[in-house]
Amino acid sequence: MNLALINIKQLITVASQNRPVKIGKEMQNLGIIENAAVLIENNTIQWIGKMEELSMSSIKEADVLDCMNKVVMPGFVDAHTHLVFAGSRENEFAMRSAGATYQEIASRGGGILSTVQHVRNTQKKDLKKFARKYLNSLLRSGTTTVEIKSGYGLDADNEIKMLEAITELNEEEVISIIPTFLGAHAVPLEFGSRKKEYVDLITSKMIPYIGKKHLAKFCDVFCEKSYFEPEDCRIIFSAAKNAGLLPKLHADELTSCGGSELAAEIKAVSADHLENISDAGIKALAEAKVVGVLLPGVSFFLNHPHAPARKMIDAGVPVAIATDFNPGSCMSYSMPIMMTIACAQMKMSPEEAITASTLNAAAALNLSNEIGSIDVGKKADLIVLDIPNYKFLPYHFGENHVEKVVKDGVVLEF
Repeated sequence: MNLALINIKQLITVASQNRPVKIGKEMQNLGIIENAAVLIENNTIQWIGKMEELSMSSIKEADVLDCMNKVVMPGFVDAHTHLVFAGSRENEFAMRSAGATYQEIASRGGGILSTVQHVRNTQKKDLKKFARKYLNSLLRSGTTTVEIKSGYGLDADNEIKMLEAITELNEEEVISIIPTFLGAHAVPLEFGSRKKEYVDLITSKMIPYIGKKHLAKFCDVFCEKSYFEPEDCRIIFSAAKNAGLLPKLHADELTSCGGSELAAEIKAVSADHLENISDAGIKALAEAKVVGVLLPGVSFFLNHPHAPARKMIDAGVPVAIATDFNPGSCMSYSMPIMMTIACAQMKMSPEEAITASTLNAAAALNLSNEIGSIDVGKKADLIVLDIPNYKFLPYHFGENHVEKVVKDGVVLEF
């Protein structure tokens, strides 16, 4: 199938020049083409340019999508979510609104372990049913690739159940789904203070099976005091590497505990959260070119300090943005809203926020050679926005400006 997008008022290519990420001032360069066209063959971008350069004979046999007065850009890449879950935690939101702390909520049966109980009591088919509703909404709001973590099972059977659900959803749904194993999300209640035994279960049983069955691309660990210390992480990542899983980290979210430095040391694909990253951690990520995935919605939702995005970008850290969509700390899957928060609260420019939501987010999944920018040879994952220019996207927040989604070269119907 051939598809031609013509009369595009503003084409935001985020052109990569064959580089996996943009850093520093490069993040400001969106590769904008006015009055543009894009030609797609099957699921691949074949040509990009101005309308006056387009040979009309080249689109004779193509389906034509007229984008007059529209903005076209790459589909959003959401590189950090916990989208497969059961139950909800609106009561915790109400408790926080009344002044309760995270620790107080956890002591009353809330927090991660609350969702763990719901997931353990939910069959795989129902987990998929709940997730499918969210996935369809993601696509409608312009997200064409999403990473989904396990981590709400916290035992072998339920972690595998979650990863099987994620893998099957990727096979069944239009949106591209990247699975990540997060068995080291918290120590389950039944292990009490026996964290070492739980780490042994992860490394001896869960990871070898997950690697053998190809149920995940990445292994993530919540590196934090009272959760999994850097030494625990090294043990888990050693087993993950042997099983063919690439490392990611939840790092420096609650405290500066060396997570960023560890991510640089082990050459992780990304270090995520980073609300409490140290100057040494920023320097380490920049030198190692580890993608820093920032989660604006979490700090907004929990009323916590934001990650120092401006300092990180200026230091040369490749910065990405994700939603962290989950039932506890960010019940939102809107990438444009994350961009608005990044611009309004984190001192990022609209250009930086777009780069962080597309090319750099793809790099956080090791996929920027395939998606994240509108470049010849990349997959045709594009969105058509009914806005006057790209700066309007984070400016007019809370509204879905996506008029059309092109996924793998096909215009989706909703």
